[in-house]
Amino acid sequence: MVTIDETAPVIVRLGIGIHAPLATVWELHTDIAGWPDWNTDIEEAGLDGPLLPGGSFSWRTHGLAITSTVHELVHGRRIVWGGPAAGIDGIHVWTFEQGGDRVVVRTEESWSGAPVDAAADELRKALHDSLDNWLSRLKARAEPPEFTDRAEQRAQAA
Repeated sequence: MVTIDETAPVIVRLGIGIHAPLATVWELHTDIAGWPDWNTDIEEAGLDGPLLPGGSFSWRTHGLAITSTVHELVHGRRIVWGGPAAGIDGIHVWTFEQGGDRVVVRTEESWSGAPVDAAADELRKALHDSLDNWLSRLKARAEPPEFTDRAEQRAQAA
């Protein structure tokens, strides 16, 4: 099993519960060409072949062009990708677990390299904010509108 680099100077771990079927969440997350449709941080994305271990995909976020290689893929449960971008070596692990009427999505990512060594605190915050936004946008896209409306009504009543 591929994991993040536990010795990297920047590591971020986050998770979220999404009230949607696992198949819905998984399909949104692994439809790489569709990322820009729901994640406004991603300017463009596309597979360079099939989504399989050893395959790659290219994407652009915050003006940075990235080519990621898929290291591990367990359909409906786990995807790991990574690669270098602008001197940063990243490893990104995503896991998906159905529990009742929701899916728990967990993400963890490590960054290492000279730019990270030079600005670890700033880059940790940038990575945290990016992953937090990614999870929030995945949740917003995957949950049915009627669930989101009920959750907003409960929050306003509290």
